[in-house]
Formats: sequence, C-alpha cells, structure tokens
Amino acid sequence: MKKLHVFLFLLLVAGSLQAQTDKKDAKKQEREQRKLKRISLFRELEEGENNYEREFSMGGRLNTDGWSGFLELGYRKNRKVVNYFQFEFAEKKDPKEDKKPGRFVPVGNFAYTEKPYIYGKQNNFYQAKLGVGQRYLIGGKGNKNGVEVNAIYYGGVSIGLLKPYYLKVQDPANDEERDVKYGTNPDLDSAFVDPSKIIAGAGFGKGWGEITVVPGLHAKAGLRFDWAKFNEVVSALEIGVNAEYYTKDVPILVDQTGKKFFFNAYLSLQFGKRWDRK
Repeated sequence: MKKLHVFLFLLLVAGSLQAQTDKKDAKKQEREQRKLKRISLFRELEEGENNYEREFSMGGRLNTDGWSGFLELGYRKNRKVVNYFQFEFAEKKDPKEDKKPGRFVPVGNFAYTEKPYIYGKQNNFYQAKLGVGQRYLIGGKGNKNGVEVNAIYYGGVSIGLLKPYYLKVQDPANDEERDVKYGTNPDLDSAFVDPSKIIAGAGFGKGWGEITVVPGLHAKAGLRFDWAKFNEVVSALEIGVNAEYYTKDVPILVDQTGKKFFFNAYLSLQFGKRWDRK
C-alpha cells in the first residue's frame, strides 16, 4: 500500500511538471505569435503602399520673398490622388529690405542702441490664405528607406493685410521724438530715407488698428517628398513655385512702386499623422 502511495505521488508530481512545461511552451508560442504579428504590422506600415484615408499635418515655409506657417488636412480620393485643404499665414518682404540698428545712446560710462528698424519700410504685408489642392502620386517608397514622390497643384483665396510701419523720429519742428508712419506728414516723410533723422523702430505693436484689407488669389505647383519610415507618419519636404494676385497695388518700401502680382519659389517642411476613417 505504501509503495502505491509513493507511485501515485510521483505520478502526480510528474503530471504537474508536465502541465507547467506545456503551459510555458504555450506562453512561449503565444509570445512568438505576438512578436511575428508586430513584425508583420511594422513591415506593412514601413513597406506597404500608403492607403490611409485621412491625414493632418503642419509646417513652415521659406519663400524667396518671406515666410509662412500652415495647417493641412487631406482626404484620400483613390490610390494615387489625395485632396487637401490648407490654411496658411504668411508675411511678404521686399528683397531690398535693409535692417539697421537704432540710434546709439551714451549714458554715463555706458551706452545702448535703440530698437532696430527696416530702412525705407512703408508697410508690413501679411496674408491669410485658404485653398484646396490635389496631390498626385508619381512614385511610391518601395521599401521603408524609400521616398514617396508626389506632384502637387493648389489654389485659393488670399486676404492681404497691409499694416503701416512706424518709425520713431526726431521732429525737426520742435526737436521732439515722435512715432510716425509714411504718408501722413510731408515734413516727416523724408525721415524714412534719412538715417540721421531715425531714432528707432516704433515696435511690432504699432499700426494694428490701421490695417487695410486687400483681397486676392493665389496658386502654386511643386513636388513633395515624403521620407517617413512609417506610412502613418507624415514627414515631408516640398519645393515649388507660388503666384499671387491682389486687387490693388501693395507698397512695401518707400522707394519701390507697389505691385499687385507676386511670384516666388519656396521650400517647406511639414510633419503630421495619417489614419483610417472609422
């Protein structure tokens, strides 16, 4: 009887050890399956064709005549075409703008300079743009280290915001300092092109209550290169040309004739994400 008890005990221990071994094997197989699934998913994200239905990104753009920042929302139409909407805020600058330091002011044994200013500046010109465009696939990435290449064409409306540029100058009539804009006082207008009369820039906050709205249209075309390792991520560089037309002349510098038509080249970077509609 005693031998029978020992045999049953050993049989029970052996069964328990076998069950633990089977359980460990099952867990190991489960971990391997999860790992393979993740690898398969990563390969799909890395190397598979980008077919996500929605995307959102933001970025910045350097133009040959200024800068801009933008937000973009895209909707996939088919395998090769994505329709997108874009909102952009920009500032346009004249290539001849020349930034100079303010007047040198000695104070006892020390000295300082007043705020810098842009010589000959008459107006700041900002634009709020809203438009719609299409992105057409030229070449897919092929693999995770590849680059997706798209052609883009885009157009929309522009709301130009013309803000007077103020300078702090010495008033020759009473030798007092005054903040002035160009075109209001003929005796002081000459100060805008005479550095000896300029003390400093009046500051970014001056002139916002005197903005003039100038409607217009804009259009652009270019190439976009997306190098993101995963298709659900947007990491893109875009190069192209942009044209804008406004309903009246836009004067930026005092000694330059205002114009309605602007043309520039640009380089932009943008980052964001893609997802499928639920």
